[in-house]
Amino acid sequence: MASGSDPYIFTSNTLPPDPRFLPPLANGLLGWRVYNNVMHMGSVYSGEGGACHRADVPCPLSVTMEMEEPMQQTYSLDTHTGVFTHTLSTAIATATQSFYAHRYFSNLMVMEVRIERQAATKEQVTVNLSSSFTPQSKDIVFQSAPDYRGGRHIQGQTNASEIPGGPRPTVDLIWTHMPPSLTLLPEQSQSRWGYLLALGNTTESAEASFDEGLSLMASGDLRDSHQQAWKELWLESTVELVGSETLSKAVIGCLFYLLSAFPPLHDVSGLFGGVSPGGLSNGGDGQDYWGHVFWDQDIWMYPAIALFYPRLARAVLEYRVRTVDGAKDNAQKQGYKGLKFPWESAVSGREVCPEDIYGQQEIHINGDVSLAFQHYLYLTRDLSLFTEGQGSEVIWGVADYWVSRVTWNQKDQSYHLLGVMPPDEYYYNINDSVYTNTVAKSSLQFAVELANLLQYPAPKEWQKVADHMKIPFDQKYKYHPEYDGYIKGDPVKQADAVMLGYPLGLPMTPEVRRNDLEVYEAVTDPDGPAMTWGIFAVGWLELGEAERAQKLLEKSFDNIQGPFQVWSESSDGSGAVNFLTGMGGFLQAVLFGYTGFRIQQERLAFKPLLPNDISELCIRGVSYLGNKMDWLLRKDEVCIILREQSTSAEESTACALQVVLQGSGEKIPLIPGKPVTFPREAGHLSQLDSTFSCWPL
Repeated sequence: MASGSDPYIFTSNTLPPDPRFLPPLANGLLGWRVYNNVMHMGSVYSGEGGACHRADVPCPLSVTMEMEEPMQQTYSLDTHTGVFTHTLSTAIATATQSFYAHRYFSNLMVMEVRIERQAATKEQVTVNLSSSFTPQSKDIVFQSAPDYRGGRHIQGQTNASEIPGGPRPTVDLIWTHMPPSLTLLPEQSQSRWGYLLALGNTTESAEASFDEGLSLMASGDLRDSHQQAWKELWLESTVELVGSETLSKAVIGCLFYLLSAFPPLHDVSGLFGGVSPGGLSNGGDGQDYWGHVFWDQDIWMYPAIALFYPRLARAVLEYRVRTVDGAKDNAQKQGYKGLKFPWESAVSGREVCPEDIYGQQEIHINGDVSLAFQHYLYLTRDLSLFTEGQGSEVIWGVADYWVSRVTWNQKDQSYHLLGVMPPDEYYYNINDSVYTNTVAKSSLQFAVELANLLQYPAPKEWQKVADHMKIPFDQKYKYHPEYDGYIKGDPVKQADAVMLGYPLGLPMTPEVRRNDLEVYEAVTDPDGPAMTWGIFAVGWLELGEAERAQKLLEKSFDNIQGPFQVWSESSDGSGAVNFLTGMGGFLQAVLFGYTGFRIQQERLAFKPLLPNDISELCIRGVSYLGNKMDWLLRKDEVCIILREQSTSAEESTACALQVVLQGSGEKIPLIPGKPVTFPREAGHLSQLDSTFSCWPL
């Protein structure tokens, strides 16, 4: 990227040689990798149990554009607007082909072509369109349906349901016919063509979406409404920094692709199907974890979204609420009470992992889900999710599971979790994974806290198990062994015990925190999954070692595949793409590392620190207790601007806030529209008047 160019626009004269790294376009419902003849639709899976995978849907927009004359060409992804463009230029004309997954009307995808004459000639200009589309899928048996308003129409049902006797989703596609070529006539200076694709789970929904698209096209508002929706997203939040162009571009790419995986802000009530490691554009049979939802969603992707977009955060949690029946069934099949969220989840919430050992042993997923709910409550104080939204059923069901899953040891007077797999999947059937036990303890404590808040009679066992949960610790070396019997120096796959400090917030001394980081940094697989180094960076920033943190964070750059900032799971380009999990870990290093943000029960703590090559970090749109704030971090000072309150229902119960500085104890009230600047030091945001209740009981 040339210096001074727009970091939001990724441009190249060539496409990546590996088609996996073509840019994905998605909108929370539809996902497609440009030029691919296959796309996916949220919550549409085919296959039973471990064979369950995202159903391949044929994509009529798999069209390339060519001209016979000598030409120059560029490919561009504009993350301001979510539009991918291919431009061909000759001496006499420029042809531009654009694709986008509509950000507002999420059942629509669009291709547009424009030919514009560049020279004062009267020649006819022709552009050829080459399609790889066939109306067939190995996962869905499609049949032709009558054309609708000039659009071709096919409909079908997936081959197999996720669970025996369960529903098989249906898919309807309606699209405008595309000719093999387009011509700019001699008397024309320019001309435009638009092509719609509408998908729905019923004929009625596909037709309604196609109608909407035709209407918007006729009024000239089709692209405008899409771009306006992206503009509103970026107005809600941006993360921009001064110093490193590479880092700036990476942050923007991560935010863009993560946001693309979530539904539109105006409509999060639909049946959002969760976020899988490779996003909606990937996840077919045997590819990118089959499009399943893992802990990746709740621990790695969710925090960056929750910090800015409460409505999108709630959509993640509501996905888990909808899968409670499946989680209950999983627990019963294992012989336990409560809820056991699946290691790999699709629609039903029943385990769909192809290999039983993960579903049986990687039980930390339960605590990961609970932690996401906990942070949502602390950031929003939205109790409605836990009352009429049934979130309390999730929290208490998880607590019941832990109580039934632990084993009491009379000798050491502790509860143990036996026969588990930690986040570090190099090891299995081990006892007392330090991460698993810590996240279980935390979720039990939160269950008690929520029960007190809602005046629910919490079983005494919840607190008892939490108080006596075994947390492995090596007194000699002053660090946390990854599990009972872990030998210091053994290799690990990924971030595991280093996550105790962040995001789990286990209290420990700086000495122990440092020891954990040093022990595991030395033995972590350099070819492990991409999210790991972001967590190490957060830890070192916490200890004040910004340059050491930065060197580790920069390892993530090896996972970014040019030119469109598409992430691979491993640094050699292998593994899942577009790896949203890695992006989530990377963003957390920026959003929770440089800022030191920690989400706590009564406060949003901060402890800013920037590395030498970053002179300024601007984080706009942090959402806390119904308020929106913009943060500007410089080397020696911090500036916070509380945005003027809107009249939206979301902000109607906003709490007055104050900044409390740790060193001086100074308390500074935040006044909407008035910047507050103070020296860079640790502190926290809290409610201005602690006697005023923001809990909407």
